[in-house]
Amino acid sequence: MLKILKYSFYDLMRSRWSYVYLAFYLLLGIVLLFLNNDLSKAVITLMNVIIVLVPLIGTIFGVMYYYNSKEFTELLLAQPLKRSSIFLGQYLGVAISLSMSLILGLGIPFILYGLFKSSAIWDFSLLLITGAFLTFIFTALAFNIALSNENKIKGFGYAILLWLFLAIIYDGIFLMSLIIFEDYPLDKLSLVGTMLNPIDLSRTLILLKLDISALLGYTGAIFKKFFGTNYGLIISFIALAIWVILPIFRIVKKSRKKDF
Repeated sequence: MLKILKYSFYDLMRSRWSYVYLAFYLLLGIVLLFLNNDLSKAVITLMNVIIVLVPLIGTIFGVMYYYNSKEFTELLLAQPLKRSSIFLGQYLGVAISLSMSLILGLGIPFILYGLFKSSAIWDFSLLLITGAFLTFIFTALAFNIALSNENKIKGFGYAILLWLFLAIIYDGIFLMSLIIFEDYPLDKLSLVGTMLNPIDLSRTLILLKLDISALLGYTGAIFKKFFGTNYGLIISFIALAIWVILPIFRIVKKSRKKDF
């Protein structure tokens, strides 16, 4: 698996799109950090970009890499290699390369600006950690979709639809549910609903870390009470880890049963 991981990683690192992705975050980080006097506003702006863009890029790259390397994958399947090792190696290669582009792209301006000397280092670190989690989550979901659909058009369509649902549609349904059932106790429903969407969970963690939960209204008070504690933070990271583990488990299971 490690050899396949290395091949996939170096293959993507040679791709110009990886450098474009890195350059985008590098430029964004420099502009926001050096042209903005308020670090909290810079982190919020970065969060808004990362929350939307990272899942989208992870989804598209995951599906695109799977379909583009299909012939090479079939060649590997003819060798005495475990199917799970082949697909896990490819998945990890894509996810790690995208995560490195994100971390380096934002980390270099972070170091140049000297944030490691200020208290903002924790807010910025949480931003990078949640961004890496979202990359691993949506890349894994993309591989699951590609494995389940031989047709490229269907695969890309389902992948974009998944991103659209979790990034936009889910929030609308969730808010409508809170409004409709406002006469009922919604504490547990709000917490569960947030954990069922990795994008919402990441956004909530960052906003609460910046201590601006008042902007979230009623739900902000609930989230602050739970996510604002160390216990809530641990549970949140466990939930994000589960979002990574379950799709990976399905990749392994699907690759063993799939007829190539």
